[in-house]
Amino acid sequence: MDLSDLLASDGILPALQVTCKKQALQELAARAAVVTGVDERQIFETLLQRERLGSTGLGRGIAIPHVKLKALEGITCLFARLSSPIDFESQDGEPVDLIFLLLAPEHASGDHLKALARISRLVREPSTLEQLRGAADAQSLRTVLTAPVASHAA
Repeated sequence: MDLSDLLASDGILPALQVTCKKQALQELAARAAVVTGVDERQIFETLLQRERLGSTGLGRGIAIPHVKLKALEGITCLFARLSSPIDFESQDGEPVDLIFLLLAPEHASGDHLKALARISRLVREPSTLEQLRGAADAQSLRTVLTAPVASHAA
């Protein structure tokens, strides 16, 4: 699965200014609503419900909030680099500055998991994280996000 197929054309926020997890999810839901045509409140409420199950903060400054929505046509990914790291209740306790928002239709279980795996492979590489944190603008971020990733599969 190629991230370039999932990454919304207006879905890269290179300097999102938020002060907390809830505000970050609200801002991402607002952008996702514009990109997908799905109701912003529905996206936001679904994201909050998912976070109540357990934080989607992975560690090393990365979070991948992900939900399935009935009204969605296809899988959509947005990416935000935060101006200042925020607490995301991550597993390692570290603040988050890179957020991948993944939205999938309810029926897309297999593709949803493939998309999560693709993002996980991308952020596994320390050099990729360094490039994401150092990229100058949205286009530079898109280049890093859509670069081929070597598979570590056996």
